[in-house]
Amino acid sequence: MYQRIRDLREDADLSQKQLADLLNVSQATYSRYEAGVLDIPTVSLICLARFYHTSTDYLLGLTNRRDPP
Repeated sequence: MYQRIRDLREDADLSQKQLADLLNVSQATYSRYEAGVLDIPTVSLICLARFYHTSTDYLLGLTNRRDPP
């Protein structure tokens, strides 16, 4: 899961700071999400799925299908 959120961010040419601002967390906290040190709260996971136009299942690694159902 953590690699997926990093890959999506990098593919969109966004910084960790930009995503941290979207989620209303510090850049350090977002960095910990990507590193797998902190679990991503459900609300933030949903926010990321909406932002990237994908499903939470994709972000969690439960499916390889990026398009939401």
